[in-house]
Amino acid sequence: MESASADRQAPAPRTETLAAQSVQTPGNRATELAIRIVDLLASCLLLVILAPLFAALSAAIRTDSSGSPIFRQRRCGRGMREFTVFKFRTMRCDTPSDPHRSYVLDVINGGGAEPERDEGLQKLENDARVTRVGAFLRRFSLDELPQLWNVVRGEMTLVGPRPPIPYEVDFYPPHWLRRLSVRPGLTGLWQVSGRNELNYREMVELDLEYVDRRSLWLNIKILARTVRVVLSGRGAV
Repeated sequence: MESASADRQAPAPRTETLAAQSVQTPGNRATELAIRIVDLLASCLLLVILAPLFAALSAAIRTDSSGSPIFRQRRCGRGMREFTVFKFRTMRCDTPSDPHRSYVLDVINGGGAEPERDEGLQKLENDARVTRVGAFLRRFSLDELPQLWNVVRGEMTLVGPRPPIPYEVDFYPPHWLRRLSVRPGLTGLWQVSGRNELNYREMVELDLEYVDRRSLWLNIKILARTVRVVLSGRGAV
């Protein structure tokens, strides 16, 4: 069932006109080219090196629950263009998206109080839908690794804002659309600043800060911090 806040405010249509008016790509071509070269080299190398890990994780997921080890979902990328994101499956198959949708729309529309600081986004994620293997994958962000293929395809970048689900964007206030002025990332500023210890609005604000500060050097610093955060499991669900 949809949240009460979703009934109070109908979503504005996500049109190409709105995208053209609200989303502009920051930065210069030299910076974007340098970031793309690093993305391609690093993601291709990691896909080769991590191939045995991919096989082991896929087998573990299949053993723990039935269904494909790869989860596919439509997300919004740069310029509000939709694409299919790839992740290792962490939930049981045919899990409904209603709880996530209701929570997100309630936060965006102001239909309820923000989660408490010590709960953050964990309140949404900690439930019986997550498998045992899935909980391990999430703790160390291993479920995100298949998105390296999205990076190779040019739909994502190694560092950038989190790629939102289309129904989230339907309810965005106009200034949040700047998150979609760059390619979404495998990791980003919010992931190294608390991950799921932060609430939804704090996550968006950090993504907007990244868009304003975007540079190759900032990306390198975030990647270095990502390794430490992932190994520590800090802020994981």
